[in-house]
Amino acid sequence: MLSFPWVEGKENISGALVKMEQIKPGVGGTIVYLASDDCSVEISRVEKAGGKIIQPRMALGEHGFSALFIDSEGNTVGLHSMN
Repeated sequence: MLSFPWVEGKENISGALVKMEQIKPGVGGTIVYLASDDCSVEISRVEKAGGKIIQPRMALGEHGFSALFIDSEGNTVGLHSMN
């Protein structure tokens, strides 16, 4: 299990990544987007970590940038940044 930090009274959201035997990863479900300072940094690490890039960093105009990848367990994950 990996949990994300949360600070009382600040603009943030918390959550956790949990591996469960009865829940199987797969394509076609919800895509969770993780925020970053520059999503090109994280997307550059995906293939070395056993994942597959399915959408390289893409401009979203005034909404910043995003990228999509499949992690080493088969989950589709999104990245978002303003840089």
